[in-house]
Amino acid sequence: MALNILPVMFLRRNGIKTLFQSAKHFQKLQQNQVYVVKNEIRLYSSKNVKNYIGILKTRDILHEKKYYSVETAQQDLDYYNEHNITIIGDNVPSPYRDIENCDFPDYIKTFLKKQGLVKPTIIQSQGWPVALSGKNLVGIAQTGTGKTLAYLLPAVVHIKEKQGRRSKGPRVLVLAPTRELARQIEEVAKEFETLLNVRCLCIHGGANRGPQAAALQEGVDILIATPGRLNDFINSKTTTLTRCTYVVLDEADRMLDMGFEPQIREALEEVPYERQILMFSATWPKEVEHLAKDYLGEFIQVNVGSTELSANHNIQQNFHICEQDEKMEKFKEIMHEISSQGLGKVLVFTNTKRFVDTLALTLKRNGWPAVGIHGDKTQNQRDAIINRFRNGNTNILVATDVAARGLDVDGVTHVINYDFPNTSEDYIHRIGRTGRLQNKGVSHTILTEDDARHAKSLIPVLREANQVVPRELEDMARNHNISKQKEYQIKYNTKRSYGFNPNKRNNFRSRNNYNRYDRY
Repeated sequence: MALNILPVMFLRRNGIKTLFQSAKHFQKLQQNQVYVVKNEIRLYSSKNVKNYIGILKTRDILHEKKYYSVETAQQDLDYYNEHNITIIGDNVPSPYRDIENCDFPDYIKTFLKKQGLVKPTIIQSQGWPVALSGKNLVGIAQTGTGKTLAYLLPAVVHIKEKQGRRSKGPRVLVLAPTRELARQIEEVAKEFETLLNVRCLCIHGGANRGPQAAALQEGVDILIATPGRLNDFINSKTTTLTRCTYVVLDEADRMLDMGFEPQIREALEEVPYERQILMFSATWPKEVEHLAKDYLGEFIQVNVGSTELSANHNIQQNFHICEQDEKMEKFKEIMHEISSQGLGKVLVFTNTKRFVDTLALTLKRNGWPAVGIHGDKTQNQRDAIINRFRNGNTNILVATDVAARGLDVDGVTHVINYDFPNTSEDYIHRIGRTGRLQNKGVSHTILTEDDARHAKSLIPVLREANQVVPRELEDMARNHNISKQKEYQIKYNTKRSYGFNPNKRNNFRSRNNYNRYDRY
């Protein structure tokens, strides 16, 4: 039993990989019980070499991940400075300046030419060579910068150029936080099916489980999934991740915010040890950093733009401060202002599902055709509503944060935050639905005293985007700091009045020092 566990322990510690790189024919390991012979690991029950009890083929457990020889980026510092790219890691491959001179195989270049892509985006230019080199990658870039193709094209090369294990399970796994983002990734991946003969499937909650299970059992190359539905199929033995050696976590920070960390970790435990993991997001909170350190090991981090919290510079950010009971009137004023300038596509965010329907009905009664989307609607309803908004059949979409990540709709000119989100990171993602692909956009955010705690974090976002900070926003942040200091002082004085002194180690009087009134 113990000897059966021994190879797994070696793999977990990456000891076998190092030994194979140095052992050409024969190398003796600890206690004369484990030997490396060419491409085999032999386990012996004693020092007698003839009595071995098992053979473990190295080709079954070790996967050479590198596809092409790539050059270290030492001559591209000017390119990094020009595009404000920060690289963390060693032996970073050179970025791809254009499609024609990159290291993609010919069928990928032909595919890109048919799609009309001549020059990669910034995150693609550095993400593609890192992914092709087989290294783990963390990509931080603003929304709308082409992150989907940044990981899908190397995934296709991974499938085409490397031989996988025999199984019906997927070879590439892409995890996404919401159904909308998963379906959007599927639309991009489906373009590979006919041109490159790659089987793609999207599984998510809110849809019939039967057809998804049948498609999984038929076999799939690229699986796009939400964490909950994926673990459902894994636990029911409908699919397996035993041959999945390329994993993508898209919008990992959002998945953690939604409470999917247990499901993510459970899925990653099913993936072979020799795998490649890529994380893409617009922000880099500490929770995602811990997840990366746990499962990626050594990785290259690519930051496009500022490493601090930042918004798209193509978006003009406006803030409106009012009382809670004045929010609806302020919202109507904003809508009248947008209408006077020519009503484009408008995306309105609220924090609750119930108010989505209420606000959509209010807009209809005031002559603005609007539809609402939230998590309680069925998947068919959500698809129909988004298609109406995408096709221009309706110009106003009211939504919760289900539409804050990954929703790529052309022509969104304005984003309105009727309610401020729970975090400033979510604010960045919300307004990022406009100003995509170098287009200009406008955001309007309504703030009340309940949102004062977020004012301080919004000021550096505006300054980083080279925009004027409204005096009302600065006053709100200053007043909030003063009120917090007063609350702290009151609590501190209260503790002092009961004998608590933060400068003393012993803040409790002995029983002998209590008088008879202390017990009541």
